[in-house]
Amino acid sequence: MTEAILLVGGKGTRLRPLTVNTPKPMVPAAGVPFLTHQLARARAAGVEHIVLATSYLAEVFEPHFGDGSELGLSLEYVTEEEPLGTGGAIRNVASRLRSGPDDPVLIFNGDILTGLDIGALVDTHSSSGADVSLHLTRVDDPRAFGLVPTDPTGRVTAFLEKPQTPEEIVTDQINAGAYVFRRSVIDTIPTGRPVSVERETFPELLASGAHLQGMVDSTYWLDLGTPQAFVRGSADLVLGRAPSPAVPGRCGDRLVLPSARVAPDAKLTAGTVVGAGAVVGEGARITGSTLLAGAVVEPGAVITDSLIGAGARIGARTVLSGAVIGDGARIGADNELRDGIRVWCDATLPPGTVRFSSDQ
Repeated sequence: MTEAILLVGGKGTRLRPLTVNTPKPMVPAAGVPFLTHQLARARAAGVEHIVLATSYLAEVFEPHFGDGSELGLSLEYVTEEEPLGTGGAIRNVASRLRSGPDDPVLIFNGDILTGLDIGALVDTHSSSGADVSLHLTRVDDPRAFGLVPTDPTGRVTAFLEKPQTPEEIVTDQINAGAYVFRRSVIDTIPTGRPVSVERETFPELLASGAHLQGMVDSTYWLDLGTPQAFVRGSADLVLGRAPSPAVPGRCGDRLVLPSARVAPDAKLTAGTVVGAGAVVGEGARITGSTLLAGAVVEPGAVITDSLIGAGARIGARTVLSGAVIGDGARIGADNELRDGIRVWCDATLPPGTVRFSSDQ
């Protein structure tokens, strides 16, 4: 199996302000754009050709990755003129595929961090003779996800969207966002309009008698759709909990990129990342957080489970917990921001004026 489609067209609305200037897959995680981790893992699994289905801020991808040769890949880019949904995006790039009608095509989403054994999913697809194979994972609370029950052989029996009552929760298996399609099945997806594989393509295939196979892989899996999840995913990459050959350094409590400057008495723990050109002042304590390129943390600041945007500045003795600070924002000294607070790009908070939390 040598080719794949990577869906990277989403607007990343839930991740704002991180995605105001940067598409979600290009937000740095563990020191490199998150997409780098996905591409590197696909290449390690034997994928050679990947078509990126782009939309939002599509112009960002190709200048960074080029033809993919630096990663040992052949990359192509197809941009949607109008949002087409997951199924529509897959169909929109079909002309760039090189596979024969019965060959497998890997399809994965640009916002899922996973330890999935890609080779095992492809092997399951081939050995079962499936038309489509799905990566499934088990979760403690499946109410926010689409359920995918299977029979004892792993064959999918239904697709159940976001159950609301206990009676509807018939399995803890959910759609984990990675698939292998028989190439000819992709050509059956309608063109020229939005299509959801989850709500339209898969249920219709199942109703028509197609063979959809599920493979449960309960290794690391995280949807990076919220700032809190993104920060956690980056930290888990640094700590080695989530596998990736693209982490630019050894796994451990911290990852400091070479051009960053960290005061000798600053304490960085729990998978903290200090990006290129960032500065951490004396006595600062940073736990499980990410500082993007050029960010500055002044002396005595305490930052926990937060993401500091590119070029942002955090004032002396300011306390952040579960906060997201947009690119170029300025947080004055002696502020306290907690519990999901978000500060927009280039905003300014004067010293000592804010002590509040938000669950927005």
